[in-house]
Amino acid sequence: MNIESTLAGKTIKVPTGYQAFMPHPLPPRLAWDKQLINTLSRADHMLGKLSRESSRLPNPHLLIRLFITREAVLSSKIEGTQATIGEILANEAGAEVNRSSDELQEISNYIEALDYGVERLGELPLSLRLIRELHKKLMQGVRGEYATPGLFRETQNWIGTPGCTLATAKYIPPPPDRLMESLYSLEEYLHNRELPALIHVALCHYQFEAIHLFLDGNGRVGRLLITLLLLEHQVIASPLLYLSAFFEATRTDYYQQLYNVSAIGSWNDWLLYFLNGVIMQGNDVLSRSERINKLVENWRIKLGSSPSSLVENMLNQMVVNPFMTIKKVASQFNVAFTTAQRAIQKLEALSILNNVGQKQRDRVYCATEIMAILEEPTLIKHSL
Repeated sequence: MNIESTLAGKTIKVPTGYQAFMPHPLPPRLAWDKQLINTLSRADHMLGKLSRESSRLPNPHLLIRLFITREAVLSSKIEGTQATIGEILANEAGAEVNRSSDELQEISNYIEALDYGVERLGELPLSLRLIRELHKKLMQGVRGEYATPGLFRETQNWIGTPGCTLATAKYIPPPPDRLMESLYSLEEYLHNRELPALIHVALCHYQFEAIHLFLDGNGRVGRLLITLLLLEHQVIASPLLYLSAFFEATRTDYYQQLYNVSAIGSWNDWLLYFLNGVIMQGNDVLSRSERINKLVENWRIKLGSSPSSLVENMLNQMVVNPFMTIKKVASQFNVAFTTAQRAIQKLEALSILNNVGQKQRDRVYCATEIMAILEEPTLIKHSL
């Protein structure tokens, strides 16, 4: 590991011979130059705009589910899963998908952990206890279960290319006997409110990843922490804003920025990168939300002035999950199979739903125009 002492921390020699990195307690001394101040102002403005505009949307509580699913898929993709948003949503709707159960479970666990964290914030502040609980939810019953779900590591881990060892690792986080020292310092800073909210969240995310609390799952828990901290700061009213899409689209930069803070103490570069991610993702979620709502509004016009309550419920459900099966509709809305079939046929005739499966029986239908909006790649403005 070729890291020396920097503004972010120092290397220590472990008795067995390798060197590990000990991050300094937060906050660091920051250089409040014009670029950082202006970028923070733009990011704060974006959060205000997101809060105002999302409150005007007719169904933000429904849209949250789509964006949580998108976040879960993209956060897990950074760690190597290949499942798509469409596969996860189709599986939830009861369709068969050609994807390993492990990958589907990993992403399902992420959604469950995020839901759990949002709910727990009402009764427990962000803390080491809640972080352990999130990790347990995330890792239970999947391929990372060997990594002691819900328990901080008791052995050394490291970061580097596949197959590397402690001797060739790019980065080695605090050794086990110094881990709790770093964790208690992080927990104390989680409750600090001296710096602007977005700066605080960005610093905490770096520190979490630098400490690398667990044997596995650090990246995903660290990204969950971003959303939960934004909620705890009350700078967003509901979990609509996520940064995993930005991190996944700029994956090389994401890892390099985190590494550079440790290696050369480049706090301002990391903060600018993080704040630009907030700006881009705020614009992104507003654009997707507005276009999805416009689609549903146009569909209501197509259906006329008095659609049945079942069709109305199905339109709302499409904003939660664009995939449907007749059996699922019948079960979900407690109607006869033939009633669900007629409703789907009506929506198919109006090109609102499309048959996307290969089977004659147990057909799978999808509001493909919503899926097209969801699956658009994240646009990155490299000039920022």
